[in-house]
Amino acid sequence: MLSRRAFLAAVATPAFVQGAPPKLTVSTFTEDVTPPVGHACMGGGISPVKEVVDPLFANGFVLDGAGDPIVLVAVDWCEIRNDAYDRWRDAIATAVGTKRVRVLVTALHQHDAPVADLTAQQLLTDANAKGSVCDPAFHEKVVQRVAKAAKASRARAKRVTHVGTGQAKVTDVSSNRRYLDGVTIRFDRTSTTRDPKIRAADAGLIDPYLKTLSLWDGDTPVLALTAYAVHPMSSYGKGLVSADFVGLARRMRQTDEPKTFQVYVSGCSGNVTAGKFNDGAAGNRMALGRRLHDAMREAWKDTTRRPIETCSFRSVPLKLSARTGKGFSSDEMMATIKGDGRPFGQCLAAIGESWRRRVAEGRPIDVGAIDFGGPAFVLLPAEAYVEYQLMAQAARPKGFVVTAGYGECGPGYIPIEQAWKENDSNLTDWCWVDPGCEEKMRAAITEVLK
Repeated sequence: MLSRRAFLAAVATPAFVQGAPPKLTVSTFTEDVTPPVGHACMGGGISPVKEVVDPLFANGFVLDGAGDPIVLVAVDWCEIRNDAYDRWRDAIATAVGTKRVRVLVTALHQHDAPVADLTAQQLLTDANAKGSVCDPAFHEKVVQRVAKAAKASRARAKRVTHVGTGQAKVTDVSSNRRYLDGVTIRFDRTSTTRDPKIRAADAGLIDPYLKTLSLWDGDTPVLALTAYAVHPMSSYGKGLVSADFVGLARRMRQTDEPKTFQVYVSGCSGNVTAGKFNDGAAGNRMALGRRLHDAMREAWKDTTRRPIETCSFRSVPLKLSARTGKGFSSDEMMATIKGDGRPFGQCLAAIGESWRRRVAEGRPIDVGAIDFGGPAFVLLPAEAYVEYQLMAQAARPKGFVVTAGYGECGPGYIPIEQAWKENDSNLTDWCWVDPGCEEKMRAAITEVLK
């Protein structure tokens, strides 16, 4: 078995020869991934699709010239997990002629959208359960369409010579779930928070900066990749499919800069929502979208360019545990799948069991980074807490790190150790890992960005 250092050396491919700058090209693609009426949303946890308010998309790019092709795809879905995640990467890798490890897939995490977990759905089907996580046939059609779009895009590849970086503060959008009620620590500030007392509490720990990494051909911008850490929902749960306020902001930026392809990714925001600034009123989606759009424009104005002298891809394997304790053993979850009268209870157990089986098979998570010799993009798994995004920035204090969360979503919430000690109430479900993740996450982040 390869050591961690040997594994890193095997997947890191420098894109320069004897000091010469790399010859890079990038091609962009977009594909509709809107679920049909009746499809489950949020893994069966809320109303299935009743109406499409605005379509969902997979937006991505293929970067050539840094060894085997590198692909990033940002999907307007809630989560893509376990074997479904690997299916996306395998299909796209085959289509563009690269390795699975070099395909980075991230979900934006809107809740009125699919969760894809094929093993979880098979467990439910085998048990004749009422709950439904996803439709495997629809999933495969979408994967094939996106893979085809990625392949076709390469005929439209554009030269890349420069990388740009810019950032701006976002006003009145994000707040931590954790807040103080007097001297009591509470964690119940959700995406839609109507209690004025909870909304009045301090925003808590967030990353206030929206960051944009851009690729240029000389002085012509080709691609803008933007990230911000917040749960991307103004309202949800009624089966009204929408890319929500992040989709609105992305669309407005595309209108601003029609020749510059816009990709938006959600940062590490497992514990960050819009709850302080959102009571669910109908106008809040547009208000939040405009605030995010304003920051995107400011980050673009702040952008500075530099020639690309080196470009490389690195990936390190990350192994996280399966949750232990009452209710989380395989026997207990299988019993819940078969016997729980609540369809969502069945779905939760199936999702948890799917992750448990992955861990038992010894399959690690790939933590990948695209490195431009200072500026870098890194993809972290699941609902990682915002502290991990801040760790990524601290790992390269003189660089510029754009971080996405919601890569491999199998683990669910990935909290820091403090959250366990403070009895974070969000960890009662949708968290399928044990305490001890922080040290492993920090090690992976440090290694992939060093």
